[in-house]
Amino acid sequence: MKIGVIQMCSVLDYKLNLATLAPFLREAKEAKVEAVFLPETFYSLSDGKTATPYLVEGENEHFKNISNLAKDHALYILGGSAATKLGDSIVNRNYNFDPEGKLIDFYDKRHLFSCDLGTKVVDERDLFSAGSEEKLIEVGAFKIGLSICFDLRFPELYSSYKRAGANMLSISSAFTIPTGIAHWHTLLRARAIENQCFVVAAAQWGKNNERVETYGHSLIIDPWGEVLADAHEGEKLIVAEIDLARVEKARRAIHLYI
Repeated sequence: MKIGVIQMCSVLDYKLNLATLAPFLREAKEAKVEAVFLPETFYSLSDGKTATPYLVEGENEHFKNISNLAKDHALYILGGSAATKLGDSIVNRNYNFDPEGKLIDFYDKRHLFSCDLGTKVVDERDLFSAGSEEKLIEVGAFKIGLSICFDLRFPELYSSYKRAGANMLSISSAFTIPTGIAHWHTLLRARAIENQCFVVAAAQWGKNNERVETYGHSLIIDPWGEVLADAHEGEKLIVAEIDLARVEKARRAIHLYI
């Protein structure tokens, strides 16, 4: 399968974000990409102090806008998340659509980002409620374990996905610059190597607003830990051919029984 990852600098206004995505989705289609992965909170990214007003709720206009990204371009749209209202709570929900715009499944971020870097304190629990379920979806021959950003630091989630049959891990993110510089590549390559799975990490990049600046470096990594594509900085599409034979080769070479 040929996959694409879109790296972008999302803002609060969902209309601007959809306009940013459009040319990259056309580029993906022209490149014969079958599945495109999007970053965390690609639809609307708030300042972290107050929630976005553009909440998905049921199958409202915001849900339909995301679904139409898949339907209008006849692509799998995977991994990207949007703030979603559930009763009195808001969750950070990862949406996955098939090329007809049908929802495959969703995943609610389980581990909410909390850190104190000295100059800045961030706690997503001020805005979101945590999810409770693991979710693994099937796209053709690929079994994809779903996760979002801070989940990356909890390896037991990914070993559970491997036991359930995963051969790919989706980790959509909006990593901060300090933690990105220190940990991003190391953690992602570790998740690929220890689970012998492809890792697809679509990331936010740039100065999203006055309070949020993100690291970028969206990555596609093979089961041996080799980086197949790195978006580095800037808004762009990266592409790679994904061959399941690489999973089989890695698992034959090193026997990890978990």
